[in-house]
Amino acid sequence: MPSKRGERSKLRSVADNAHLMGCQRRTGLLFISTLFMTFDQLPLSDDVLMAAKAAGYREATPIQERAIPIVAEGRDLIGSAQTGTGKTAAFSLPVISRLGGHGKFRALIIEPTRELAHQVESALRTFTRFSTLRIGVMYGGVGYGRQNELIARGMDIWVATPGRILDHLERGSFHFNDLETVILDEADRLLDMGF
Repeated sequence: MPSKRGERSKLRSVADNAHLMGCQRRTGLLFISTLFMTFDQLPLSDDVLMAAKAAGYREATPIQERAIPIVAEGRDLIGSAQTGTGKTAAFSLPVISRLGGHGKFRALIIEPTRELAHQVESALRTFTRFSTLRIGVMYGGVGYGRQNELIARGMDIWVATPGRILDHLERGSFHFNDLETVILDEADRLLDMGF
């Protein structure tokens, strides 16, 4: 049978670790909130908040609650969460808020596959529905015509696969002069594919 001292030590260690993860500790007791933060409480612009609400977002998931404030400040972040937990919203909503309105190409989201690029582009269009930001998608296996048209029109955010980005850079049709934000979505898959 474990001693009371050993049990207290384990309990204190759990409480300390939970405190590091953002939980509150008062007078030896640990209070872990079971309610998620609402999107109204997150540092998002009014147009992004309106788009998120229109898309059905009400309460932030843990990855959103932790990531959005960090990304909104423009700080670097490595995030990891299971599929279906809202990672795309966690990185895209604060980036959209930071960019504000239409301007130059300032954000690049790199995806490992064209299917993921399309999914993220679709989510971005939902999140930018009340803004003037322009979203473009580029990937290989198709001609350059439409992508060149979008580059000429000026996109604020590009969602792209690595190979096609490199193609456009080598052709001189694309540059990173005004780029502020780079997101490597599914970075483990990008690395597995050799990028």
